[in-house]
Amino acid sequence: MNKRRITYSLVCVAFLLSIAATCKVSFNGAQIPVDVKTLTINYFPNQATLVSPSLSQTFTESLKDKFLRESSLTLTEQGGDWELSGAIVKYESTPIAPTGQETTALNRLSITVKVDFTSRKSEDADWSQNFMRYEDYESAKTLSQVEGDLLPKLSEQLADDIYQKLTQNW
Repeated sequence: MNKRRITYSLVCVAFLLSIAATCKVSFNGAQIPVDVKTLTINYFPNQATLVSPSLSQTFTESLKDKFLRESSLTLTEQGGDWELSGAIVKYESTPIAPTGQETTALNRLSITVKVDFTSRKSEDADWSQNFMRYEDYESAKTLSQVEGDLLPKLSEQLADDIYQKLTQNW
């Protein structure tokens, strides 16, 4: 009788493990199909009129870091099951809060990234979309004074948006 219980218990454990192996558990709401193993993230060049020398690198690395931290995907230089490419299409600083003395109290730094998604596993899943984020800063400071703080912050926010878009519909 004892031997039968042990055998039954082992069969149950094996069954549960086989079910668990086919499931993808996510604690951040993201879902990635189990057959997708690799991701290629291409360099995002800055094609905006105003160019920040470090923006392309900062954004591309933020996007890679996001997927490395929050998914089980392996980054590959080319030929990934999923691929992200695109460009930074808008990078601008504009005045947004005028004062009574023909000056502004705040400026807004905006970044727009065009992202093209290609799936080698499901061609009908491909998409292209613009993502935009902005941060306001005091007009007493120049853009070059705030870029060091704002570029990483905006890059992370854009990476979050792209990650959510990519992983929400599976």
